[in-house]
Amino acid sequence: MLRTYRYLLRPNSSQAEMLEFLVEQHRLVYNLALEQRINTYKENGKGITYPSQWKHFRDLRRDNPDTLGLVNVSSLQQTLRRLDKAYSAFFRRLKSGEKPGFPRFKSRSRFNTIEYTYGDGCKLRTSENGRVTFYVQNVGEIRVCYHRRIPENATVKHAYITRRNGRWYVSLALDLPNTNVPREPTGRQVGVDVGLKNIAVLSTGEFIQNPRWMQINLAKLRRLQRHASRQVKGSQRQRKTYQQIAKLYEHIEHQRRDCLHKQSKRLVEGYDLIAIEDLALAFMNRNRHLALSSHDAGFGIFRQMLEYKAESAGIPVVAVKPANTSQACSGCGSIVPKDLSVRIHECPQCGLVLDRDVNAARNILTLALQTPLGRSGQPVTWAVAPGVG
Repeated sequence: MLRTYRYLLRPNSSQAEMLEFLVEQHRLVYNLALEQRINTYKENGKGITYPSQWKHFRDLRRDNPDTLGLVNVSSLQQTLRRLDKAYSAFFRRLKSGEKPGFPRFKSRSRFNTIEYTYGDGCKLRTSENGRVTFYVQNVGEIRVCYHRRIPENATVKHAYITRRNGRWYVSLALDLPNTNVPREPTGRQVGVDVGLKNIAVLSTGEFIQNPRWMQINLAKLRRLQRHASRQVKGSQRQRKTYQQIAKLYEHIEHQRRDCLHKQSKRLVEGYDLIAIEDLALAFMNRNRHLALSSHDAGFGIFRQMLEYKAESAGIPVVAVKPANTSQACSGCGSIVPKDLSVRIHECPQCGLVLDRDVNAARNILTLALQTPLGRSGQPVTWAVAPGVG
């Protein structure tokens, strides 16, 4: 089971300067390697492989001990492999008839990550007083916000050092063994209906409201963008304004992910089975009236978080087709047609009256319980939302 843990690094001024230097060396190697591949093909009509390029840059590294010689060997190999993967993906898309997208030369703003093999040039270190730092070759021990402990049985494979909006992060790729330890069952299942007004409505009658992170910051974002458009193109002041815009976008992203992490964790801990809609989000993301709210809600991120957290806990997440889940009555199963503007479900057959999203969540859970994973669960019990029904 593969997982990635990301931590914030807090380098001092000299360490930050050295990290900038290493990223720049990797960028130059990437561009030189790309130029070498292009020129070789023009001259010989044949491409050049990664092993041949590695021999060339290995010798170049030995000849320049004060610049390229400061770059870790395995990290340099990873940068060359990165270009090799870009070429492989280009030819794969070309053969399949997709838009090819030839590998491009990287400007300073487009190259922000370097990869290490963990233990070779970088490693987490713990001092005698329990303080954790992240060691990088030729940089030293960097302060790290170690907010999440790495499991003892995990194997760290790779480390990715990333520069983003003036901050430095390290992402550790972990290989966690599948323990298959069953969690204490709760005896409860839940259906989840997602929407724009509420991020999720549960079959228990609970409403998880949509904080609308983008909408809250939209006025400030528009002011900054207008300000940038009026500044001299390419000026230092305009670049600073763009940095403010990028930091605001990052802040919105952190707000969104923090909320979705908390809600998905709570659902996984509280239920033995989670039923969700198997939504194709393209119809909302391509609609000019719904696209902003759809991206702001982060339905795809929410589902991804639910699935990987549930996998770690051994809890099934069942995705069902959303067809007629809002129209069908969760009490008797009869179809009750209604427009999107009608928010209350009223069944003329059995007399059931409740919120249409709660009704849809119950139908989603019913469909999930008809699957092989759902049939292995306990009988479902519903709790109607206060004031509804």
